Amino acid sequence: MNSSFNTPPHPVILFDGVCNLCNASVQKVIKHDPKRKFRFASLQGSFGQEVLKQFHLSDTDFNTFILLKDDQIYTKSTAALKVAKEMSGLWSLLYIFIIIPSFIRNFFYDLVAKNRYKWFGKQDACWIPTPDLKALFYE
Repeated sequence: MNSSFNTPPHPVILFDGVCNLCNASVQKVIKHDPKRKFRFASLQGSFGQEVLKQFHLSDTDFNTFILLKDDQIYTKSTAALKVAKEMSGLWSLLYIFIIIPSFIRNFFYDLVAKNRYKWFGKQDACWIPTPDLKALFYE
């Protein structure tokens, strides 16, 4: 990784900031992350764009959910399951699905990602967190 990029101390979830499903997922993670382990950034924002550039990922295709943790990125279903594992409540039980090969998990992930705007809607602009949650977000 390029040395000009400083990996944050907390795991960061990068998401499509205009996707209703993605925004609802972020809000679910916040609700089930009482220790505030995670930070968040939209893929469209400057931090998200820098991560995409550093890891040589498309900076215009936002069909993935990315977890940046310990200088590594995880995408799609693997990222989602790694996040679920850290959440409180029954959400952590979803991690059992990690045993399913990623090409099978990602087939279903891609199906939802491809249709997410049609099924769940889209906002005109990125979701803005409330002032008390703003500290959890990168620009």
